[in-house]
Amino acid sequence: MSIDCRTRRHIDRRELGRDEVFDRWLPDAVRDNGPLAARGLRYKQLPPLSLVVEDRTVSLRDDGDTLTLSDGPLDDGAIARLDAPSLSDLVQDWTTTMGLAMNSRVKMTQGGFNDWVGWEPVFRALFDGRPVHEAGAISFQAADGSDLDLTRSFELDDDPEEVGHFLEEAGFLHVRNVFSDAEMAAVSTDLDAALERARADDGASWWAGDSTGKQHPVRVLFFHEQSEALMSLLMDERIQWLSRLTGDDLSGKKMGAEGLIKPLDIQTGLSDLPWHKDCGQGGHSYLCNGLTIGISVTGADRTSGALGVVPGSHRANVQTAGKDESLDMAARKLETATGDLTVHCSDTLHRAHRPVERTRKVVYTGFRQALLPGDAVQQVPLAKQRADRARLTNVQDRIASAGADAGESEFVALEDETR
Repeated sequence: MSIDCRTRRHIDRRELGRDEVFDRWLPDAVRDNGPLAARGLRYKQLPPLSLVVEDRTVSLRDDGDTLTLSDGPLDDGAIARLDAPSLSDLVQDWTTTMGLAMNSRVKMTQGGFNDWVGWEPVFRALFDGRPVHEAGAISFQAADGSDLDLTRSFELDDDPEEVGHFLEEAGFLHVRNVFSDAEMAAVSTDLDAALERARADDGASWWAGDSTGKQHPVRVLFFHEQSEALMSLLMDERIQWLSRLTGDDLSGKKMGAEGLIKPLDIQTGLSDLPWHKDCGQGGHSYLCNGLTIGISVTGADRTSGALGVVPGSHRANVQTAGKDESLDMAARKLETATGDLTVHCSDTLHRAHRPVERTRKVVYTGFRQALLPGDAVQQVPLAKQRADRARLTNVQDRIASAGADAGESEFVALEDETR
């Protein structure tokens, strides 16, 4: 079994010029995958799209059978303005429509911001040949061919093959009774101390505001560096066995971790993340699927912000930010006790529900796929990686800016999902 769905190598990615994309990449994609992408566009009921790069514009629309490519803007569609490097990253799946917005690399000048985000699976159909998900396309089967029980949870002594099959089918796991209350108390103490040390400008934390405007630290980046109690657990066999569930080369040798607290009454900022995939900023075809592991430092139920997942969404080409209204797969809340683990594939749609009665704490870590044979990754300085991660604390301002000319309602609807 495998959850590896990579189709691209890092070493093959290069910077494409605007005219190379407009004159070669787009015509070739339309020729090869135009009917598939047009079907997805019709299913999602999205408008045509014009891409403006410097002084040149091309447009994509459905003619009833396939996508057609034309020069110039369309009067009846959405219009997105971006630069040549952003266009290059988009067509090569290095960044997504939402990833561009999150990093102030796109500006909507006509149409809705949600139209831009909605085009993401259509782009993946066009450039990667992945059909846009349609209702009924995903089913769930147990190893014996019966219907899979999506409400099931597991324990450490369960059959690994059975656990792995569930993960492959559903894209998530809930593993009970992994760590003791005492172990979680030690991690909790370290997290409290890290939150107390955090400062809004430290480049190592995310902040969110309550209804009075007060700002709170809600995520400690690189938390593993501040907690010896956590570091010992990350290398513990009670986590490491998860890397061997599938036939993939998932490495757990260099595991980082982030510590999160979910306060009550948060109104702004990225505390309770809306529906998203971990590859939602880009890189799906280079990285997925890895595994994201949540360590329940405190339990999480329906009143304290349990993790939501959409079973099977790791097998579906859907938009990577927000929950598409056309998505037919029902979401689940994973209610955990202290010391439980949640596991989800990096391409599984998930969200943090807002706590309404009590706060909760959780630590996130995970495994990545090893590089494909012959592949190599350009090394990004660690300081830049950390700075890029820290900047996401105010990402909603940049998303709002990207959609400002499209009207406020689309962004407000997206923002409300975090509440």
